[in-house]
Amino acid sequence: MLGKYLYIYVVDRDFGFAPNPFCGFCSLATCKPHIRNRAKIGDWIMGVGGCRLNATGKCIYLMKVTDKLKFDEYWANTKYQFKKPYRNGSRLRMVGDNIYHKENNCWVQEDSHHSNPDGSPNQENLKRDTNISDKVLISSHFYYFGSKAVTVPLNEIGYKNVRSHRKILINENIQAFMDKIENKYKKNTIISDPFQFNDAHKRVNQTNGRIV
Repeated sequence: MLGKYLYIYVVDRDFGFAPNPFCGFCSLATCKPHIRNRAKIGDWIMGVGGCRLNATGKCIYLMKVTDKLKFDEYWANTKYQFKKPYRNGSRLRMVGDNIYHKENNCWVQEDSHHSNPDGSPNQENLKRDTNISDKVLISSHFYYFGSKAVTVPLNEIGYKNVRSHRKILINENIQAFMDKIENKYKKNTIISDPFQFNDAHKRVNQTNGRIV
C-alpha cells in the first residue's frame, strides 16, 4: 500500500445512509465532500464513532476505494440501482444514497434521508452535498461494523478526534491494524446493523444536525 492514504473522520450519525454498506457495496455518496473529492482509488476510508453514538474511538467502517464516480454516473449505473431510495420500502431501501442526478443542468434530489420531511428537496443538504464535490466513493472491499464497532488504536496510528477529517499516509502501525481486521473478518461483510437503523424513516438536516 506504498503511497496510499487513510482518510479518518468521525461518523456523527449512523443510519446506514452515509456510509451505505448495503447491496454488496459500501458507498459514501453524501456528506464529507472534501474526502469524496480528494480520495483516490486505492486509498482507504475509516469512519470512527464519536460521543453522539457513544462509540468514541471505535471503527464503524473501513473501506478501500475501488471506484469513484460522478453523481450522474452513479445514478445511471445498473450496478447501483438498488442504492436508489424508496421511502415506502424496507429500512434498507429507505436509506438509499443514490439520490442525485441532473436534469436540464440542475440538480435533482430524490425523496431520501436528506430531503425535507414532506419529501421535497432540502436545499441546504443539496448544497452541502454537491457544491464542493460531485463524486461518490464506492468500495467492493470493505468491513462494516455498525453498532458493533471495534476499538481502534488511534494514538498508535496518529489520529485524534477532530472536527474535520485526517489524511494519513499509511504506515506500519496503520497497516498492522488493517491486517488484523482483514485476517479476522470476511470482507464485504455487515457485522451489525447501523447504530440508528431503527430510525431509518427519519430525515436529517446537515446544517443544524436536526433529525425529524
